[in-house]
Amino acid sequence: MIATAIEAGTNILDVTATVAPWLLIGLALGAVVQVLIPTHRLRQWLGGSGVAPVARAAVIGAPLPLCSCGAIPTALSLHRGGGSRGASTAFLVGTPGIGIDSVVLTWVLMGPFMAVSRVVGAVATAIATGLAVGRVPPAVPATVGEAGCASGCTGSTDHAEYAPDPGPVRHMGRVMLRLIDDIGTWLIIGLILAGLMITFVPPGSLAAWGSGLLAMVVLALVGIPLYVCATAATPVAAAMLIAGVSPGAVLVFLIAGPVTSLATLLVLRRELGTPAAGVYLGSIVVAALMVGLVVDGVVALGGLEPAAMAGAAREIWPEWVERAAAGVMLTLIIVPARRAVRRAGHWAWSVARGGRRVRT
Repeated sequence: MIATAIEAGTNILDVTATVAPWLLIGLALGAVVQVLIPTHRLRQWLGGSGVAPVARAAVIGAPLPLCSCGAIPTALSLHRGGGSRGASTAFLVGTPGIGIDSVVLTWVLMGPFMAVSRVVGAVATAIATGLAVGRVPPAVPATVGEAGCASGCTGSTDHAEYAPDPGPVRHMGRVMLRLIDDIGTWLIIGLILAGLMITFVPPGSLAAWGSGLLAMVVLALVGIPLYVCATAATPVAAAMLIAGVSPGAVLVFLIAGPVTSLATLLVLRRELGTPAAGVYLGSIVVAALMVGLVVDGVVALGGLEPAAMAGAAREIWPEWVERAAAGVMLTLIIVPARRAVRRAGHWAWSVARGGRRVRT
């Protein structure tokens, strides 16, 4: 029992160290993208009707590192600011489905094939869902006061909330910290689950069960009610792939889980009506299953082995870099630790300036 617990702890720490440098890089890139694309600019790009604004919404939303609840305020702002129903919905699906940070982690943990498949699948699902919802007759919109997230959201992530600071580096740093606060808890849970799966589910043990349409439907039904961001879902999906779940079924989980949650459905129902919410949910499930079946077909025809590609990029960083990055990442995620470091920094700065105390 003790040996198993030690092994599980070691696996959790190994997964954390592996993803830490890449996650920090991905979050930094995501903060840059989010700062450079303000909401008013998105409204201009997503206006009009037809396929073009829906496709633009899916593609533009893809690199933004927002979870499903985090994307709600921006999507509603786009809709009420003139964006079409289809484009707003495509943004609401495409934005939490992937992000720069989650794509980087997918490449690191599962290889380039799964990373590319995840991007293409998420964008295709967003476009299909946006086009489907766009055909539903409009409902009476909710008042501004009614729109918001259910429990579990960490707050609005509307780009207007990030008012420019005197220094751009400080501005982007604050955005990065907000993103870490949004995903931190679920990222830790995802890393723990991934480590436990690696410990207790031997490689290849799920190969018989984890393939085919039934497995995809089960993973879609499991993923949809959960509130899990794309980044936090990635280590869990990587453990599934190693355990023998088919690449297509893994992608169904990665698409269906992050793009929606009960909070998203409730807000969408208030904003666009019950029929639109039903079409939204049904379209996500159907599109995700189609993506899964296509990916498994490509893997079978091409003789690919995505599980063998998993972890191909792990040896890029020296071990000390991974450990240092893991320490930084955990310090940033654990808010009390982050505050303690900040207080220590203020104290050191006050000592350096002659012993004058600085209020923290």
